[in-house]
Amino acid sequence: MAGVKLTGVAKKFGAVEVIRGVDIEIGEGEFCVFVGPSGCGKSTLLRMIAGLEEITAGSVEIGGRRVNDIDPSERGTAMVFQTYALYPHMTVSQNMGFGLRMNGVPKPEIAKRVAEAARILQIEPLLDRKPKQLSGGQRQRVAIGRAIVRDPQVFLFDEPLSNLDAELRVATRLEIAKLHGQLQGSTMIYVTHDQVEAMTLADRIVVLRDGRVEQMGEPMELYERPANLFVAGFIGSPKMNFIKLRATGDGGQPAAELPDGSRFALSGPEANGAATLGVRADGLKPVDRDGVFTGEITVVEQLGDAVFVYVRTPWGQEIVARFEPGAKVRVGERISFALGGRTHFFDADGRGLTGVTPGNTISEARLSA
Repeated sequence: MAGVKLTGVAKKFGAVEVIRGVDIEIGEGEFCVFVGPSGCGKSTLLRMIAGLEEITAGSVEIGGRRVNDIDPSERGTAMVFQTYALYPHMTVSQNMGFGLRMNGVPKPEIAKRVAEAARILQIEPLLDRKPKQLSGGQRQRVAIGRAIVRDPQVFLFDEPLSNLDAELRVATRLEIAKLHGQLQGSTMIYVTHDQVEAMTLADRIVVLRDGRVEQMGEPMELYERPANLFVAGFIGSPKMNFIKLRATGDGGQPAAELPDGSRFALSGPEANGAATLGVRADGLKPVDRDGVFTGEITVVEQLGDAVFVYVRTPWGQEIVARFEPGAKVRVGERISFALGGRTHFFDADGRGLTGVTPGNTISEARLSA
């Protein structure tokens, strides 16, 4: 296994800059996930590590060795693509061992490596089948096996689950997580647009947007302490609710005003900079009175283990709250909310603020007193 280090990496296609000075260091044995919306550059970045795209600027190091000008076959990486790319006329065993045969590896060694990869992936009964006799999940396992037999220093996965149905995606995701442990902590870099895959697989996540790193950290660090509005909205399901604020004051006490005029106190070193309130679905708590705002229920989603309730606010914004199973709520009802523990605040530039906490609502009587 080996670590991967990217320093000032940039990529241009003509005049279009798609990767803009990326600095990332991935430790030995780490499972790192690149995540972001379509077109953010995550797959291009992965292909640059593999050597399938030229680097316009910066350097890529694998195991402490600069590999910018080294052939992809000599970088010590193995890539699993979105498409299976299996040879239809070959058996599973032949597909998995094809790259080794091309490199002149002796037949006994090929057989040994294929057998071990098949054991790890639990596809031993499939070794004599052709790809057309396999399901989508089985084909993806064969593609992963083809990478395992190369015994690489770094595994590269480029959205390997996107062609699978929902049930298979979950099952194969679990297999990849187990694989990381079975391969004695091999370094893995995984690209996906699915933040659920990122949260469940990664030791660390790199959130990309427009060719830049927005934030890098452990999954719960990004969930609980997002650096900015983009990361806060991308990580977590359902998406975080964002409500614009107007800074006010009450006798010198920092406060915030919602679009409908309701106000609540703020405390913390950066309270005066708060311009946007971010609150996750489980941070909105239904109350009988003294809520921050009241809205009308427009949609109720019963998911078994939770109930998601969509509420239209007095200023016309729709937000979502999470209720416990069995909650007795109906479309058309009015409901009042207080702010729970999962609240976040952002400044006018979208930067996350630290140490800001909401207090009680402030009545007009207090304001005019």
